[in-house]
Amino acid sequence: SQQLVESGGGSVQAGGSLRLSCAASRYIHCMGWFRQAPEKGREGVARIDLSGRTAYADSAKGRFTISKDNAKNTLYLQMDSLKPEDTAIYYCAATGSDCNSWREATYPYWGQGTQVTVSS
Repeated sequence: SQQLVESGGGSVQAGGSLRLSCAASRYIHCMGWFRQAPEKGREGVARIDLSGRTAYADSAKGRFTISKDNAKNTLYLQMDSLKPEDTAIYYCAATGSDCNSWREATYPYWGQGTQVTVSS
């Protein structure tokens, strides 16, 4: 079984930073971050594979950094220069398949989400 638990969300003003964490119950070779705004579907933000190769949504490039600590089975998302449009519930997700998709259905394991609110 797999359990994912996010933390680190909160409220910040535009231009601020947050660091999200996702603790996993066991190792899995592909993990990512998605976000969901009210009345919208989940969109991929960043992902990382077992070799450390990363991919980012255009909205995250240059501002967000995904990383992991294999020893702690923990995924991170450092978010800098936050904008109001970043406001959403952020979810971590994991899959044992190739780390090549932004599709929600590709990821069978999900956390409960952590709220990020950016004020203007």
